[in-house]
Amino acid sequence: MFSLSLIEHDLPMPPHLLSRPLLDAIKAELERLFLDKVIANLGLCVSVYDIRSVEGGSIHAGEGCSTYRVSFRLLMFKPFNGEVLVGRISGYDDKGLQVSLDFFDDICIPGHLMQFGTERGPDGRWMLKTEDNDELYLDLDDEIRFLVSSTKYLPIPIEQKEGDPPFAPMQIVGSIKGDGLGLLAWWAADEEGEEAAEQ
Repeated sequence: MFSLSLIEHDLPMPPHLLSRPLLDAIKAELERLFLDKVIANLGLCVSVYDIRSVEGGSIHAGEGCSTYRVSFRLLMFKPFNGEVLVGRISGYDDKGLQVSLDFFDDICIPGHLMQFGTERGPDGRWMLKTEDNDELYLDLDDEIRFLVSSTKYLPIPIEQKEGDPPFAPMQIVGSIKGDGLGLLAWWAADEEGEEAAEQ
C-alpha cells in the first residue's frame, strides 16, 4: 500500500527560509510542494521520508533565491492491483459505491464489481439479496473490505463545468466480488457462527 520513491528535483529556496538550518528549510519547502499531492504513476505523497543529498546552492541571474539539486525519498500511497484494503462507505449512486480510507476518498466500487445478487433497493441504497431472500444493505459508514482492481491517473482537465464533481487526479477502482470481500459485518457473523458450531 505504501512505497518509497526516489526523486531528484531542482529546488529554488525562498530567501525567507534561508535563516533556518538548510536541511530543515529544504524539508519544509519539499513538504509544501509535494505533501498531499498526486504524482502520476507514483501515487499520493504522504510524507517526505528522508533527504539523500543536497548539491548546488547557486543563484541564477535575475532570481533572488538559491537553487539546490536535491535527491530525496517520498512515502507514497499506491496500492497494487489485487491488494485488499478496508475502508468506509462514504456515498453511493446509480454507478456504485464511494469508499473512503479517511486520508484518501477517491475510491469507487462499480455495480458490476459487487457480489452476485447485489442490486439497488427502492430507496437507492445498494443491497445484497442472499439465497435465503435476506436483504443485506450496504449503508453509509459501514466498514467494507475490497480488492483493488485498478488505479487510474487522470489528465488534468482544461476546463471544468459548473456542477461537476471536484477533479480527482488519482482514482482507485475496487471490487467486492469474491469470498471474504464486502461488509466486515457479513463475514464477522459467519465467523461467529463457525466458532459456535465448533464449540
